[in-house]
Amino acid sequence: MKEKTIDYILRATWQAVARMYNDEASKYDATMAIAFALLSIDREKGTSSTALGPSMGMEATSLTRTLKNMEEKKLIVRKKNPKDGRGVIIKLTPLGLEKRELSKAGVLKFNETIRQHIGEDKIHTFIEVAETITELVNNKAIFNSED
Repeated sequence: MKEKTIDYILRATWQAVARMYNDEASKYDATMAIAFALLSIDREKGTSSTALGPSMGMEATSLTRTLKNMEEKKLIVRKKNPKDGRGVIIKLTPLGLEKRELSKAGVLKFNETIRQHIGEDKIHTFIEVAETITELVNNKAIFNSED
C-alpha cells in the first residue's frame, strides 16, 4: 500500500473531527462553526465583529452567515461599539452563555479523551509538528511566489 501524504492525513483527520463536532452540535440545534464562535466571543465584554473573524480563521462571508444564524437562534446580540460608532460588538445572550458551556464541555471531553489515548510526549511532538507546518505555510516557505 502507498504511504499516505502528510496533507492527506491532516485533511482526513480534520474532516473526521469536524464531522464528529457537527454531529454532537446538531443534538443542540447548532453547528461546529456556531460552537467555535460561542467559544471565541468574550463572555463578559463581548468581541468586536472585526476581531472575531481573524481570531477564528474564518472568511468574512462565512462569519456573517454564522453570526446571522446565531442571532436568529437568540445566542448573540449585536451592540454598537461605544469606542467606535461604526463598529459592532457581539455579545452572548443568556442562552448563548448556556450553549457556550455545552461547547466548552465538548472540547474538554475531546481533549481529555485524546490525552487518555496518547501520551503527553506524543501530544507535545504533535503540537510541535503542527506549529512547524503552520509556520512554513504562513511564511510561504513551501510554495514561494518567486519559484
